[in-house]
Amino acid sequence: MSVGGNGGAPNSAPMSEINTTPLVDVMLVLLIIFMITAPLITHKIPIDLPQASTVKEEAKPKIVTLAITFDGVMYWDDNAVTQEEWEARIANAALEVPQPELQLRADKNTRYEKLAQVMADAQNAGIVKLGFITGPDADPDATTAQ
Repeated sequence: MSVGGNGGAPNSAPMSEINTTPLVDVMLVLLIIFMITAPLITHKIPIDLPQASTVKEEAKPKIVTLAITFDGVMYWDDNAVTQEEWEARIANAALEVPQPELQLRADKNTRYEKLAQVMADAQNAGIVKLGFITGPDADPDATTAQ
């Protein structure tokens, strides 16, 4: 008696296919088990989750540049202003919605008292966003021989 896959039929090739019917049966049984048990799994801790809401995107505030030269002359967006005009403009800017961002660009030789006065005026007017504009860093490798 020869070992074969076709019931011992002579001159027949061995069976090379895999019978997948039992595999499909097992998978269907597992699927049914998971479908039945999945709804039973619930969270034990009740949590009141917040609801999502859309927020209207605010308009980007404009940027006001205040340049101060070494001798204390102020330029509001490239227009020269006196101390009185500066105080009036900063008071009006503080009332705008959205409030503009004030960016200070001062000469490196400007007196600190002038910068402190400008920052105090902006704070007293109610300006919330204040920034400083600086130049690029000097090259640390560039040294001068003395």
